[in-house]
Amino acid sequence: MPSLPALLALLFACWAPLQAAASSWWSLAMSPVQRPEMFIIGAQPVCSQLPGLSAGQRKLCQLYQEHMAYIGEGARTGIRECQHQFRQRRWNCSTVDDASVFGRVLQIGSRETAFTYAVSAAGVVNAISRACREGELSTCGCSRAARPKDLPRDWLWGGCGDNVDYGYRFAKEFVDAREREKNFAKGSEEQGRVLMNLQNNEAGRRAVYKTADVACKCHGVSGSCSLKTCWLQLAEFRKVGDQLKEKYDSAAAMRITRRGKLELVNSRFKPPTPEDLVYVDPSPDYCLRDESTGSLGTRGRLCNKTSEGLDGCALMCCGRGYDQFKSVRTERCHCRFHWCCFVRCKKCTQVVDQFVCK
Repeated sequence: MPSLPALLALLFACWAPLQAAASSWWSLAMSPVQRPEMFIIGAQPVCSQLPGLSAGQRKLCQLYQEHMAYIGEGARTGIRECQHQFRQRRWNCSTVDDASVFGRVLQIGSRETAFTYAVSAAGVVNAISRACREGELSTCGCSRAARPKDLPRDWLWGGCGDNVDYGYRFAKEFVDAREREKNFAKGSEEQGRVLMNLQNNEAGRRAVYKTADVACKCHGVSGSCSLKTCWLQLAEFRKVGDQLKEKYDSAAAMRITRRGKLELVNSRFKPPTPEDLVYVDPSPDYCLRDESTGSLGTRGRLCNKTSEGLDGCALMCCGRGYDQFKSVRTERCHCRFHWCCFVRCKKCTQVVDQFVCK
């Protein structure tokens, strides 16, 4: 019979990883964050009710309560983009029903984890920058970016643009707070993971910053466009996701040195820039369900029988084979416009073959 101290040590060993997985600011994406003005006098402060915040993030929440709803919005944007980019891969950025959002899979410092950190940080920059422009935050307003040097002289600069500078700075303070307050031994694996997370957070923020561009609107009689007003505007977030996906494909394998720095595993490659993604652990194959790693496996996933890519049945099903079934799809078809003013359509039924991994 194990002694009481041994049982307590075992319990703590099992509990610690679960706590690490559970405490994530991404959980703000899973339930709407109420704005401060929605709380009645005497109610519990909003920051004490939000799960997943580190000590530093909770302090920032107390100072900037009105920002929290937009941090949650940014997290949701990042999660949706992650699920879009990986929809045809074995790991499809699935969320789980707990405060960790992504589960244990992000305890591994893999390429997938690198992308998730980057796209989530990018989502926060995106949401905060737009909230500033829309006048939703008292600490910021429209962009104060300098006039681009290549903008024609007769074009006006100063429309109300997205405040990317503020969004970048606030996201850096909030998202990085969790990593910066950790204190691990120099050269330890834990410190390597912290440096990896910080690098990927920065890459995500820079992706939003770099893809922002000038937008203009014409003014003049009868659309003559005799005058243009221009401002700084964020790119569609899909463009940010596409760019980060390219960085994922070329992510650099790193390791921690005794001096507490990340270095390339293969020194023949070019060192990563602040805009590149890095990882410290190889990826699981994600073929089978594995509770210890958080892999959900690919059993039951739809696959494309004719594709030779990652969405094809051969790769998606990991050689286990697949089942075929028929499904009935009903769509509107043969639509005709009738004067005036409605559209009448017929319903067409189509039987399609679908393939599911065993």
